[in-house]
Amino acid sequence: MTDPGFFQKVYDVCRLIPEGRVTSYGAIAKYLGSAGSARMVGWAMNSSGRMADVPAHRVVNRNGLLTGKSHFGDSNAMQNLLKAEGVKVKDLKVQDFEKLFWDPMKELN
Repeated sequence: MTDPGFFQKVYDVCRLIPEGRVTSYGAIAKYLGSAGSARMVGWAMNSSGRMADVPAHRVVNRNGLLTGKSHFGDSNAMQNLLKAEGVKVKDLKVQDFEKLFWDPMKELN
């Protein structure tokens, strides 16, 4: 059973990711004290649905791949949203991932 409180905490962190930056499922999980729960963060992102204030497109896998793209309706939507923010994506991978990576452990502490 998923903890709805955990999902809310994920959404709260996701809302803080600056435009033009990305983070990973694992980084959010680690920040929330659940380092082994990257998949749960993914479920939260998938469940964010049409929450316009949750920029789920800014959350990618640990290698910068757009693994959640299928949950945006149009399979290009995630990539297009990132590109609109100035994030370069090639072959479904964020370019300059290390440079654009937003680590909540560093940024929010």
